[in-house]
Amino acid sequence: MSGKDPNELSFLEHLEELRWHLVRSVVAIVLIAIVAFIFKDIIFDAIILGPKSSDFITNEAFCKLGELVNIDKLCINSKPFQVININMAGQFMTHIMVSILAGFILAFPYVFYEFWRFLQPALYHKEKTVASGAVFYSSALFMLGVLFGYFLICPLSVHFLGSYTVSADVLNQINLKSYIQTVASVSLAAGIIFELPVLVYFLSKIGLVTPEFLKKYRKHSLVVILTLSAIITPPDIFSQIMVCLPLLALYEIGIGISRRIVRKQEAELAE
Repeated sequence: MSGKDPNELSFLEHLEELRWHLVRSVVAIVLIAIVAFIFKDIIFDAIILGPKSSDFITNEAFCKLGELVNIDKLCINSKPFQVININMAGQFMTHIMVSILAGFILAFPYVFYEFWRFLQPALYHKEKTVASGAVFYSSALFMLGVLFGYFLICPLSVHFLGSYTVSADVLNQINLKSYIQTVASVSLAAGIIFELPVLVYFLSKIGLVTPEFLKKYRKHSLVVILTLSAIITPPDIFSQIMVCLPLLALYEIGIGISRRIVRKQEAELAE
């Protein structure tokens, strides 16, 4: 690694700097993946298979709510289905895949920090301030969305899809890979959707979106939100409502963000 000023490095020296950032990122991912591989009981039993268990925090909360309002159907995942493996090396390969994925997710803040260190010298002071704020808020919203998807949408999806039957003669024995894909896709989709305020922020910055535009198409956005809710949730109205409410709130927050940016730009232009 070079001890020179990053702004004075040659092209090859920049590549060398990038190589070391990549090496440290990969090492962090591998180390955390090894730890995740060792503690498979926590990764699989407590986290991945948790939403299908009756003692999962969300399932217990819905069951208690059902007792209070006297609605038995709110007691979800009370009879967990069986997750099976049909390939000889299926469980071992799944263990490795999930460990690597866990290593990437848990090491992501550090990986992002390494790339931020590489890009930071090329930015002006104002750009660094804006970018650092955007990194914090986008990361926080993504994690909030993932937690929302995991703790709320996943148990509802698992209950609906795992208990749905076309005939009493057909038993639900869910493939391990299929189950993991469902939990992962639902959680990640919720995390991406929660980035809506960040998207509105950047679109407002470049002038493609204004508060008036967002207000004008508020009714149209409701249709889009309902469609997205139907895609990432099982086809029952209760799950869709649970997803729609925070998305509508995020849309209104986006209007406020756009209004603030436009006002700031108008003030700077007046000065």
